[in-house]
Amino acid sequence: MTSSAPRPDVAGLAVLFLASGTLHLLRPQVFEAIVPPALPARRTLVHASGVLEILCAAGLLHPRTRPVVGLASAALLVAVFPANLQMSLVHGGRAWRTRRPSHMVIFGATLARLPLQWPLIRTARRAAN
Repeated sequence: MTSSAPRPDVAGLAVLFLASGTLHLLRPQVFEAIVPPALPARRTLVHASGVLEILCAAGLLHPRTRPVVGLASAALLVAVFPANLQMSLVHGGRAWRTRRPSHMVIFGATLARLPLQWPLIRTARRAAN
């Protein structure tokens, strides 16, 4: 049985999706650089992922859609993982080229972010139950 209000972790994931999805639509150029080079139509992919994130946010908040959208959210998080990896590669290349401490810190943050994707995926999967 699904309760009407989402658990705090699921609500937090919905907020994260809403914020990220909104940024994808308002500032797509920020995200285009992290779309893996092998993928075409970067702007279209950024817009599509932003719309999907907003839809997932809404679906996680509604008890009737939460089970299906929980699985869809987990799948979306897996699907965007290559972009997170690409972000680390981009920032790592810049950090090693410039050797600037600020670029090294940003690179470190992108590396630290990679394993954080897994708890988000687990949260999305728990929303499906």
